[in-house]
Amino acid sequence: MLRTIDVAALRPGMYVHKLLGPWLEHPFWRTAFLVDADRIRELRDSGVEQVVIDVSRGDDIDDDDGGDAPAGDAGEYAPAADAPLDGDPGRRRAPPIATGVSLVSELARAKRICEEGRDAVEAMFREVRLGHGMDPARALPLLDEITGSVDRHPNALVSVARLKDADSYTYLHSVAVSALMTMLARQLGLPDEQVRDAAMGGLLHDMGKAMLPVEVLNKPGKLTDEEFAIVRGHPVHGERLLREGGVTQPAVLHIARHHHEKMDGQGYPQRLPSAELPLLTRMSAICDVYDAISSNRPYKAGWDPAESLRRMASWKGHFDEALLKAFVRALGIYPVGALVRLSSDKLAVVVEQTPGNLLAPRVRAFHSARSHTQILVTDIDLAASGDRERVVSVESPAQWGFRELEKLWLP
Repeated sequence: MLRTIDVAALRPGMYVHKLLGPWLEHPFWRTAFLVDADRIRELRDSGVEQVVIDVSRGDDIDDDDGGDAPAGDAGEYAPAADAPLDGDPGRRRAPPIATGVSLVSELARAKRICEEGRDAVEAMFREVRLGHGMDPARALPLLDEITGSVDRHPNALVSVARLKDADSYTYLHSVAVSALMTMLARQLGLPDEQVRDAAMGGLLHDMGKAMLPVEVLNKPGKLTDEEFAIVRGHPVHGERLLREGGVTQPAVLHIARHHHEKMDGQGYPQRLPSAELPLLTRMSAICDVYDAISSNRPYKAGWDPAESLRRMASWKGHFDEALLKAFVRALGIYPVGALVRLSSDKLAVVVEQTPGNLLAPRVRAFHSARSHTQILVTDIDLAASGDRERVVSVESPAQWGFRELEKLWLP
């Protein structure tokens, strides 16, 4: 049961389900967590006046503590049943990414998050197009879902979010970039404030596209010079929309305006040199481009994820090379869903990474490149196979005529 209470009535052992207050300013990474004395002190200092507690997951308020009536549907967002109870690390350093949850189980959750995320981002776009502006607070429940999924398993959501059709690209791209930013921030071991800004910056980075004509945004063919000039204006629109909506974090605003800048100073909208690109903005350039080129868009089919990484590595001057290497370590040289050729001439799709061994993922073999015939689907742990089996090349699904390879690895 949910109950709304004043922060002054909080006691250690209660489970906070939702914060009611100026969340854009408060220091809490999670909005659902079991409170202790330190968390209570931080809440009282944060400006949050009331919270919703879940008495099924923590202590209830005493009758004489002045709690309100049960909240009923006061919290639009109910955390997943397996959400961590120690969810708010406050201002402490980010914990290591947890990999105790299996990829298969998290993929199922990731599919649901993508469906809900698409609807949430589309709703924000719709409000802007109707002239109502944007309310960044509406993104908070989705941010919790995204970061929670990445923390449970770093590869699940980023793999599912890549699988978008042209019609859903604009909205799911925001979800994907937020997940990729969270994954990379955790890989780098950034403090929680920066992890939070990275996730939020990724989710809101393209809000400026809501100001573009739909016929330009979804045009299936090549843009004219005039149309491309219109598209290049979206970062400026995006920063303005976020400011007007109450976003104050400098990193989030900088991401919105400058995620298309390049390390060699040839990006837009301001051709900033690398010295003027802060860490999270450099990260956003990598995450934005990776999802864009590995996804199906209105005017272009996406590249295989491993091929996308290979091409990005060849674009000198575009990205921070050290960050790109960290991105590859987090995602894998052969990301989940990549089509690879094995030394036995079998074709296989990557189904999971092997911690500590980027060159030897787990794969699912299904086709003989030698005889061009289907074979019995077999899972192979390349890390355990030694020299008997290894990846010799990345292959193009389109050249082999393979469609919907995700059916081989999605549950």
